Amino acid sequence: MALAGGPEVLGFRVPAESGQALLVWGLEEGAEHSLFSAFSEFGLLYSVRVHRNAAVAGPGYYALVKFYSARDASRAQRACHRQRLFQKSPLKVCICTRQKTFKQQVLALRSYKCKELANYYLGFNGWSNRIIMLQNISGFDLENEELGGLPERRCLKYLCVVEVTLPHHGICTRGLGVAEACVENGRDPLEFVMKTGNVQKLAVEKALSAAFQKILLIVLENGKVAVEYNSAQEDPIDSLTDEELKGLIQVNDLSLEQLNLEEEEEEEFLSDFSFDEEHLLEGRQSN
Repeated sequence: MALAGGPEVLGFRVPAESGQALLVWGLEEGAEHSLFSAFSEFGLLYSVRVHRNAAVAGPGYYALVKFYSARDASRAQRACHRQRLFQKSPLKVCICTRQKTFKQQVLALRSYKCKELANYYLGFNGWSNRIIMLQNISGFDLENEELGGLPERRCLKYLCVVEVTLPHHGICTRGLGVAEACVENGRDPLEFVMKTGNVQKLAVEKALSAAFQKILLIVLENGKVAVEYNSAQEDPIDSLTDEELKGLIQVNDLSLEQLNLEEEEEEEFLSDFSFDEEHLLEGRQSN
C-alpha cells in the first residue's frame, strides 16, 4: 500500500487494496486493447476487464483496470480522466475503493504473473530460479514399473522445491508446490507421459509462486526499488542446505494440503467497490 510521499510495499499477491483499481466508463466497442496500451504507460497492469453496460445505463462499455501499484493507478486517473485518448468521446475515470464490509481474500499470484512483476521491478537479470528437487510422491515408481502392470486409472502426484535468488539484494527464498492429476488409462503410454509432464510442470509453477510469496518489493517515489524478506512468510527451509532439505522432506510426513497456496481465481464485481462520488456525478451530468 502506498503512503503519501513515502514508499509503497508490493507483495506477489493479487492486488486487493483500495486504490489499486480504476473504473473507466464511456468506452466504445472494441476498446480493450487500446485501453490496455494506454494505461500501461503509467505502470504494470494486473488486469483489464471490459464489460457491457447494464441495460438501464444505456449503450456502451465500462472497464475495471487493476494496477499492482496504487501510486500508478492514481497517476493514471489524474492523467486520463475526461481525456479522449483513443476514441472520439472522453473517458471517465475514477479510483475504486474497497467496501469496508467486503471480506478481502489474499490470493497468491500465479507463477507467470510473479515473473512479470519481478521482471518489471527487478529487471530480467535481477533474479533467478532453480529447481532443487522434483519428486514423485504418487506411491509408485514410474521408471521401474511396467505400464501394463498399472491399473487403468491412477493418480499422479509430484512435489517440487524451487529456489528464487535476488543476487543484488542478498535474498534467497524457497517454495514448495504439490500437483496431482488422474490418468484415466494408465496403460496408455502416450497419455501417461503427457499427464506426467503436465503434473511436473504444475508442481514447478506452484513452487515458484510459493517462493515469491516470501519477497516484498519496496518501491520508492523516485522509482527505485528495495527488497525485503517477508517475515510473515518466514520458513525454516530457506536456511537449509539442499541435502538437508531433501532429507527433511523424505523423513517427515508433510501435510500436503498446507503446501497448496490459494492462487488467483477471482472475479471482480462493482458491488465490491465504492467510488469517488464527485467523479460519478460529473460523469452523469456530462452524458
